[in-house]
Amino acid sequence: MTESSTERPSKKVLLLGPGDAGAELALAFERLGAAVTRMPEPPEADAVPALLAEHRPDYVVAVSADVSPAVLIAAAEADSVEVFPTPRATRLGADREALRKLAGDELGLPTVPFWFASSADELTAVAEHAGFPLVVTPLTGTVADGQSVLTRPEDVEAAWKRAFAAGPAWANRVMAETVVDVDDEVTLLTVRTTEPSGPAVQFCEPIGHRRADGAPLETWQPQELSAAALDAARSIAARIVGSLGGRGLFAVELLIHGDEVYFATVNARPFDIGMITLRSQRLSQFELHARAIMGLALDTIMVSPAAAEVGPRRPVANAALAEALSVPESDVRLLDATSVAIATAPDVVRARDRAHRVSTVVHGLGS
Repeated sequence: MTESSTERPSKKVLLLGPGDAGAELALAFERLGAAVTRMPEPPEADAVPALLAEHRPDYVVAVSADVSPAVLIAAAEADSVEVFPTPRATRLGADREALRKLAGDELGLPTVPFWFASSADELTAVAEHAGFPLVVTPLTGTVADGQSVLTRPEDVEAAWKRAFAAGPAWANRVMAETVVDVDDEVTLLTVRTTEPSGPAVQFCEPIGHRRADGAPLETWQPQELSAAALDAARSIAARIVGSLGGRGLFAVELLIHGDEVYFATVNARPFDIGMITLRSQRLSQFELHARAIMGLALDTIMVSPAAAEVGPRRPVANAALAEALSVPESDVRLLDATSVAIATAPDVVRARDRAHRVSTVVHGLGS
């Protein structure tokens, strides 16, 4: 055996948490020569020291929100390990009140007007002050499970109960936001790296998206923005990512109205909206995340306009798969829990049409 064949991999990575992102991210790290261990079932915080002693990773990377901040805090206490996202980013990402206060009160980022309430009576007072319509969201958990739109005083009690039921018992507060006119919902994938001169950020082209009840998530890249809106979006993304710290890819969600841009939220890891980058960019969101964490050179070059539709995995017969892939410039990713229909084209309009034709077969739309 030669000396080179017995060398250990340059880096060892421990991926924590369930979800399809784990498999894609593992491949991205492995292609860079790292040895990867996946743990889809997140450990408890008290098990972390033994876990680190067993696997001796250089990096601990959470791939989903199922990994608690306590686990990452415990991992960060080991001097030899770097943790991504940072415990601070994980904690803020799981607490909409803390994140919104950071963005709006501390950083001065533009947000839609927001309030918090700890009871139905407090929510009633907020509605009387702010007026209708109002969007009510639980402070933790999945937005879709607990979000309501209030249009009259009679809606308050039901909205409070729905939001309260969607979160853990200790999170007995909700967020209420004014409904503003929005032209587009946009995600700006932002990569934070460390260069010899200090921290630096790079931006992917904006991704437009929409979610309809029961339908796959539709995304397209690039989303056209005015020069003023694009500058504002990049400024907002750079400031929130800089505050969260660490290295890696951040999905910054923004609301666009003409030249006005409002911060909505941020996810400090690859996200379902970024699946489109598997075909639209030279480096996908997973490759960008891995390179940034490992301190390697990267770029955010978009190679083609593209569109994608992301939905739950369902059985797809070989004949149906052949039909889907007969669409020009199309691709299909059948992951453990998710299926992705992707297409590229000379422009976004044609890419969206192609992706929807693929999705109609893969996701069984209209059947």
